[in-house]
Amino acid sequence: MSEKEKQPAVIGGAAIIAGSAIGAGMFSLPVVSAGMWFGWSVVVMLVSWFLLYHSSLLIVEINQHYPRGASFDTFVKDTLGNGWSNFNGLVLAFILYILCYAYISGGGSIVSHTLNVSIGVTLPPIIAGLVFAIGLSTIVWVSTSLVGRMNAIFVGGMVITFILSAGDLTTRMQLPQLMATEMSYAPFIFAAMPYYLASFAFHTAVPSLTKFYGPENSNRVRDCIFYGSLTSLAVYTLWILSTMGTISRDQFQPIIESGGNIGAMVGALSSVADSESLAAFLNAFANLAVVSSFLGASIGLFDYIADKFKFDDSGMGRFKTALICFVPPTIGGVFFPNGFIYAIGLVGLCGIVVATLIPALSVRKAREKFPSDRFRVWGGDKLVFVILGYGLILVACYFLSAAKLLPVFG
Repeated sequence: MSEKEKQPAVIGGAAIIAGSAIGAGMFSLPVVSAGMWFGWSVVVMLVSWFLLYHSSLLIVEINQHYPRGASFDTFVKDTLGNGWSNFNGLVLAFILYILCYAYISGGGSIVSHTLNVSIGVTLPPIIAGLVFAIGLSTIVWVSTSLVGRMNAIFVGGMVITFILSAGDLTTRMQLPQLMATEMSYAPFIFAAMPYYLASFAFHTAVPSLTKFYGPENSNRVRDCIFYGSLTSLAVYTLWILSTMGTISRDQFQPIIESGGNIGAMVGALSSVADSESLAAFLNAFANLAVVSSFLGASIGLFDYIADKFKFDDSGMGRFKTALICFVPPTIGGVFFPNGFIYAIGLVGLCGIVVATLIPALSVRKAREKFPSDRFRVWGGDKLVFVILGYGLILVACYFLSAAKLLPVFG
């Protein structure tokens, strides 16, 4: 068997990328986009995907120059120094912990909602969160390979249930309602933009893919990111189309007021459509989406912790990594279960550093230090400066919104 044939298939890596993106971003998008509505949402989403896909390729370009298993702690320290490395480490750890917390919060919410509507059992949030967190953290503890295989199954099931859900929803769409996008809705774009970054927050999984496929197989990692992110883009577009075509702009108000958690969104869609089969498909899709997203995000945190503390890949080494990785977000998700939308907003802010600023700054130093053309992202310094400028605009949007200087719907 040739070396090429022995390489892991692209589908597993693409599933990790898609799983990292689809989940929290999936269910927050219609809520945060209700103000600008469908037309502007599609524009913002396409621009966000294009720039964030290319910023992730900058990480692949940097990562290829370091030993297998190196993550942000290693290459940021080498290219930008200890100060940037410590700052990035704090931000990265915060993002990944907040993502895991958000998914445990969302997972507990949808598990409780599913059990309630299917068999009439109301599970306490503490129990629902614990079951979700312990079951999935065990998969990550076992191996990255198992995460890839399981996520391929979960993403496959998610795609099937999503197609069934979206297919049912599209038959109920009100096209005049969907297409009623006006220029007066445009100012709501800016407050929503950081959430779109959070929706494509797969950058933390890129070093894990480079470790899995090997730094010498950067083109293969690029393919995983392209197909995984493209899957996310297609799913998001259809999701916004289905939800905004079914729920009117004004009907998003009570969803926003209730906190915008996953259970509230699924419940609203089920009640509007008034279909038992649709409710079943939506519940299955929501469960699979949150599971796959948790696995994709947590593997990035897991490998970062292993790299930071130099834990080996033995059973005991992975167990110590798992304790540091999963105990804090599990405690947060169990005892503070309603912070989903707030957590995604924080991910959007901190994700600006990891997804735009650090890759843009680090790749310029890496190109000076390693003048190699083995894998080089197109666009040169112009693309790097565009990504850097995009990140700075997002920072401004977040703080202006927090200061109530930008319009926020609801």
